Amino acid sequence: MDRLRFLKIMGLSSLALQMEPLSTLHTLSSSLAPSERMPVLFLGHGSPMNAIEENQFVQGFRKTGKELPTPKAILCISAHWFTKGTKVTAMAHPRTIHDFGGFPQELFEVQYPAPGSPELAAETKSLLSPTPVELDHSWGLDHGAWSVIKHLYPKADIPLIQMSIDYSKPASYHYELARKLASLRHKGILIIGSGNIVHNLRMVDFRNLNKVDYGYDWAAEARTTINGYLQEGNYQPLIDYSKQGKAFELAIPTPDHYLPLIYTLGLQQKGEELSLFNDHLLAGSLSMTSVKIA
Repeated sequence: MDRLRFLKIMGLSSLALQMEPLSTLHTLSSSLAPSERMPVLFLGHGSPMNAIEENQFVQGFRKTGKELPTPKAILCISAHWFTKGTKVTAMAHPRTIHDFGGFPQELFEVQYPAPGSPELAAETKSLLSPTPVELDHSWGLDHGAWSVIKHLYPKADIPLIQMSIDYSKPASYHYELARKLASLRHKGILIIGSGNIVHNLRMVDFRNLNKVDYGYDWAAEARTTINGYLQEGNYQPLIDYSKQGKAFELAIPTPDHYLPLIYTLGLQQKGEELSLFNDHLLAGSLSMTSVKIA
């Protein structure tokens, strides 16, 4: 596979979707009443092919899903919805967006027909005030969300909304914005960040696209350092990632896949433990490291 084709495959595209009529709006079957605090996740989503392939990462997602309490709904912050300002999907029936090209037809045929939740979208907008939040009816579920969440909840019966990442803001802003969402965890809402901590597509080793536990020296250094900060609970260097030297610069050349991790960290509460799973380098310049906080 040549470099240009790979970058096209791993890229994203936007789709214009039609607004759902008010008569079809879906609300949560249970109200957003207080409940046991839900865990929070960061999922290293990797290639869209993880949606249909059987591999150790998919097995890791499934295992984690079995360990979770059943949520009333899911809020996902995906690397693939990078916008000016903040938006949340508010349609009753979000479409499955195939925001990639060059993959087998089997992948394009995958649908993840989870219902939306206008009620959760409105609650999210309220919690983030005074930050302006647009209730969006034109996006849907991109592959950063459905390609991994389908392994957690294969029946697609849990209401699911997405929140976009404002590309004009620094990591510190996103960390603080996440903290405003913490109360949702006490209302049965599972919050998931989806991206990849080490994510440099331009430096992928195309001869070893599926080679696990293989990373360039800088990728291994970044992974080791980041994992150390995560396990120590020392998040300030992770928020200030652009000041951490060359390995971080190569591991995080753009913030889109990294910032979902910052949302996950911002949601951690006192006394909670952080654990890692799927913690492997891949293809030289990627990592599948995922995080659970509970």
